[in-house]
Amino acid sequence: MATLREIKRRIASVKSTMQITKAMKMVAAAKLRKAQTRLMSTRPYSRQLTDVLGNVAKKSHRDLHPMMKNRAPHKVCYVLLTADKGFCGSFNANLIRYAKKELNSSPAEKKYLVTIGKKGYEHFKRNDFPLYAHYIEIFNNLEFTHAQRIAAELMKAFENGTFDRVYIIYNRFKNAVQQETQVEQFLPVQQTATEEKSKPISFLYEPNPQVILDKLIPMSLNFQMWRILLESAASEFGARMTAMETASDNAQEMIKELTLYYNKARQAAITKELNEIVSGAEALKG
Repeated sequence: MATLREIKRRIASVKSTMQITKAMKMVAAAKLRKAQTRLMSTRPYSRQLTDVLGNVAKKSHRDLHPMMKNRAPHKVCYVLLTADKGFCGSFNANLIRYAKKELNSSPAEKKYLVTIGKKGYEHFKRNDFPLYAHYIEIFNNLEFTHAQRIAAELMKAFENGTFDRVYIIYNRFKNAVQQETQVEQFLPVQQTATEEKSKPISFLYEPNPQVILDKLIPMSLNFQMWRILLESAASEFGARMTAMETASDNAQEMIKELTLYYNKARQAAITKELNEIVSGAEALKG
């Protein structure tokens, strides 16, 4: 049985831990508000830009632009987005598990992996899985230039034939307590467009579709990558805020249980001392 001093020390330790988890929750909540604002202002533009590109690509031949070439998927690249830090529940573990599942189920002859985030990089490096590229510590100060650099390197590898397909695995932000793990095709550009509710419209391209696609495709892919990075960042902060709130609640419950245990142990010690005093007094009388 633990002594009273040990129980008091344990209560103080749990209280200190609870102060840390509460502070981390507040920091995550503040970062979440900022990330959510950036994401919500980005989503509409990204959606409209994707629709415009889809409409133009649908009416254009795939050979007009190298990012539209639909080759047989012999060489597939998966881009995995995880966090740079822990303390966010099962956020990183779910993403890594999903990536492994995709890699194992892919029928491609060659599979490549690009990691964005320290946790994914450390996991696959520890397991000796070959990485094509990795990016760490970019979520500390996330900027649009990060998305441009990553998208440019993926486009270059796709254009020179290193990859036939590029998929991105990330957590899509739904709300502070919900994130949805999903895989999204990044390259080649899909020839999809929104359904036309009215009669089909013929477009006149000026100067020509080639010039439009040369400008539109890099712009769209850069912004698509930027949106995905923001989705992942907001999901991470939401997961961390929820995890720290749960940890604080568990610490509070543990403090209650330890306090009750301490009071019972203290009462037992007092009762034992009283019994010894009474027994001693009775012995003297005898």
